[in-house]
Amino acid sequence: MRKKALEKRLARLQSKKTNLVTRAQASQDVNEVRSINEQIEDINAEIEETKDEIEAIEAEERAAQLETVETRSEVPATAQLVNGVVAGSFTTGATNTQTRSEEDRLNSMEYRQAFMKYVQTGVISAELRAGDAVSTADTAPAIPLTIMNEVINTVKKTYGNLYAKVRKTNMKGGVEYPIGSLKATFKWVNESTVSPRQKLDKLGKVMFSYHVAEIRIAQTFLSSILTINDFETKISEVIAEAYLEAMDYGIVNGSGEGCMLGILNDARVTNVVQMTAADLGDWQKWRKNFFAKLPLGYRAGEFIFPLSTVETYLETMADANGNPVFHQATGLEVNDGDSANPNGKFFGREISLVEPEIIADFDTAEAGDVIGVYWQPNQYAINENWGFSVQRYFDNETNEWVDKALTVVDGKILNPNGFVLIKKKAN
Repeated sequence: MRKKALEKRLARLQSKKTNLVTRAQASQDVNEVRSINEQIEDINAEIEETKDEIEAIEAEERAAQLETVETRSEVPATAQLVNGVVAGSFTTGATNTQTRSEEDRLNSMEYRQAFMKYVQTGVISAELRAGDAVSTADTAPAIPLTIMNEVINTVKKTYGNLYAKVRKTNMKGGVEYPIGSLKATFKWVNESTVSPRQKLDKLGKVMFSYHVAEIRIAQTFLSSILTINDFETKISEVIAEAYLEAMDYGIVNGSGEGCMLGILNDARVTNVVQMTAADLGDWQKWRKNFFAKLPLGYRAGEFIFPLSTVETYLETMADANGNPVFHQATGLEVNDGDSANPNGKFFGREISLVEPEIIADFDTAEAGDVIGVYWQPNQYAINENWGFSVQRYFDNETNEWVDKALTVVDGKILNPNGFVLIKKKAN
């Protein structure tokens, strides 16, 4: 019944979208078209959510209907590697048996309940420990797909302020990512001439590594949650929140040593503008010292600032008589009431507001410290391998069991030319 209702809802949404697209194409009113496009964006979001729900129901139906018997055998060439160990490697046994895929295995209610018991008590049945979801007897089980899908959906809906904007890739580690820009020239041609072939001006290559990241969850936090639905929802929220926080910090501050390489630590970012406290509060200095030096091709970037710097220096811009001019002169707008995704605009460019832990605020920074970043979000790529596994250990300092969710992720700037570090200059 639920699936049919969702399918009917999806059909209604798609029909509504089609009608709006037709209206937009026929309209000559700019404001009306803009309003229609906003409605289409909202409908697209509802369509994606509805599709996700239908897919989840279909996955549960497949798992419930599939009755199989599998026999673990040698590791096949197509076995999946999770954090450097084999996960999901198994082959068929008798000729009359049917192999159950790892997706069905990890999505079954049996495995989900066993995983919940493992996180809460550290106990998992011998069949599951030796089964296709686990690599060896001393390796913890992989996270069930139900939880993993919820983590992914939560990340999609509850974006990190910076993570939401960067490019996402899913490539093998050790693969070089070519970076280039296609530069073409215009040439008139006639019957006897042709335009020359355009050459790709290569800017270099980036290689992603296999960096293992961990999210630690105190066992006592989840041991009191008794129903499997509540357990899976809560552990998904914990993992997603920790993941987003780490991604935002890593995009800016990652050292590149066993983790992603952040903007502040990438030696290829050489564009620097130094500003004093007086410069920050002077819209004319922003025009002369910053924007006048930006190449035309990179003027559509965005800013990253700590909120305290914005409030102390940008929102206090005033004329000689003390009258505020920050809005008229710079178009500054700040939305700091949304803790999940604070943002604003400055000279028509988006501002991502961050905590001082990510970028130091001007008053506490030393001369030469970075107090703001101008960047091209689509030129920073995070390479994700969404597989998670869980391991347990006992923390002797807190006398409690801790579960670690492990994944593989890396991040790097692709083209550094559109990145500018704004540094504090002594008065």
